[in-house]
Order: sequence, then structure tokens, then C-alpha cells
Amino acid sequence: MSFIWFLIIGGIIGWLAGMILGRDIPGGIIGNIIAGIIGAWIGGMLLGQWGPKISDFYIFPAFIGAIILVFIVSFIMKSMRKSS
Repeated sequence: MSFIWFLIIGGIIGWLAGMILGRDIPGGIIGNIIAGIIGAWIGGMLLGQWGPKISDFYIFPAFIGAIILVFIVSFIMKSMRKSS
């Protein structure tokens, strides 16, 4: 059951990061989940573990990490579209 919560919370964090930045995450729902999970890892590495914890995610670092990841991925995708 915790794995399902892990996917749900990762998807929500990735989706919120995309909504705040106003940029698309490639891959739809799967992209949101991946952005949330990898963003949580990035946020944990950069900011440590603080704030409320839900299903192995520290919410604030995970959210900030997901925003960073969405920004970088959208920037790379935009530059790849321009060069094509």
C-alpha cells in the first residue's frame, strides 16, 4: 500500500510543480510521477530532510526539487525543439 501512496504523492508533487511553472512535463501522468519522485530525490540532496513527511517524501524539499527538475527538463525540451 505504501508503494501506491508513493506513486500518488510523487504524481501530485510533479503535477503541482508543472502547474506553478506553467510548463508541460513530457509524458503526462507518468512524467508527473517521475518528476515528483526524482524531484524529491534532488530536493532531499540539496535541502536535506525537513518539513512534513508523507509516504517517504519530505514535502517542501520534494516540491522545490520537482520545480527545479521541471524547469530544467522544459528548458532542454524547448531548446531541442528550436534546433530541429
